[in-house]
Amino acid sequence: MPEVTGSSLRRGWYSPAVATDDQIRLLLVEDVPQVSQYVRNLLQHQRQVRLLDTVTDGRMVLDQLRELRPDALMVDALLQGKVNGLDVAEQVRQAGIRIPIIIVTVPQKPVQAGQGMGITEVLSMPFSGYELINALNRAATQYRASAPSAMSRSYAVYSGKGGVGRTTIAYNMAVQFGQMPGVRTVLIDGDLQFGDLRGLLRVPDTAPSILQLPTDRIAESDLASVLWRDPSGIDLLLAPPRVEQAEMVTAGDMEKVISLLRRIYNVVVIDSPPAINDTTLAYLDDADSIISVVTPDRNSVRTARLAGQAFIAAGMAPQKMMLVMNRAGGPGIKPEQMGSELGRLPDVAIPDDQQLVKATTAEGVPFVLAQPKAKASQAIVEIVQRLTAQPGQAPAANPAAPPH
Repeated sequence: MPEVTGSSLRRGWYSPAVATDDQIRLLLVEDVPQVSQYVRNLLQHQRQVRLLDTVTDGRMVLDQLRELRPDALMVDALLQGKVNGLDVAEQVRQAGIRIPIIIVTVPQKPVQAGQGMGITEVLSMPFSGYELINALNRAATQYRASAPSAMSRSYAVYSGKGGVGRTTIAYNMAVQFGQMPGVRTVLIDGDLQFGDLRGLLRVPDTAPSILQLPTDRIAESDLASVLWRDPSGIDLLLAPPRVEQAEMVTAGDMEKVISLLRRIYNVVVIDSPPAINDTTLAYLDDADSIISVVTPDRNSVRTARLAGQAFIAAGMAPQKMMLVMNRAGGPGIKPEQMGSELGRLPDVAIPDDQQLVKATTAEGVPFVLAQPKAKASQAIVEIVQRLTAQPGQAPAANPAAPPH
């Protein structure tokens, strides 16, 4: 991990949250190791494109598309074997899988886009990283414009310190997103070891969890028996009911699950654990925005500063971060003092309303629905509005039927 420099601290981890380009999750179909490595090298030092996997056999592409749910498919037209590259594109089209396809070829074997096989872009070897990123961006933009229902956003709610109201905020955020017309929302209990959603929402220990999902291939149909429907209308993916069972779920498992959920839901909210480990970093890296929760006490602020330094060192973009101060107005640091403590003021301050939170928590209901006009509820509305107001960040309605 690179060293955190003084300049990074001076500019502050909590740079104002601004819009970023959507990350494109790419599946590469290539059987020449040198070409695969060439593409990996081009993508190594950028964050717009995430290479999910490389498939070397064209016969495996449809299965991998259904399992990994990438945003774009990149296929070598000169693929060897029983299924060549153009056959792969044709099979994807015939299977009814809507995905932009970028064909890679050589000048001696030209391929034209728009041949009726779903080919969106053509790249001729050798191509530069600039040409690759531009082609993927054009393909993704064109696809999203023609299929806005496929758009999905992931929001990770994080705090390095427990007891700051992270789970309550994540739950109420998810419910508020779910109130938007046509927007399907799922809330993930991302703290696999000490998940709080079961207790908060009084979900029985016998309720299914992520453990019931298969470990090799996960399909949409598998979710029907695993997701828990909250009375508010959102779906929940619960953590294992026992502490020791957390070891049975890996960061790779969670990446696959989130990739699938982003293809089904318009909004994925993740209640992230305080510990910074591979699973937490997977949540934060995939998220379109990170909602960092801090309270007025100095321990919470110090923890937020240390976590921010770690995220900068890990290469996360500061503009992904939204700073939310919970229990604002209570004893301790005031919102206007955050500038000197964290390098910026909070984006949103949730007022200290312990009476409202305790009353709704005791009933297991979201306060945004129980008392929508309360100041705390309006602060949650502001968070959602800020996230959806960012250019390119508004969740679109998904007409697909829920997996229940």
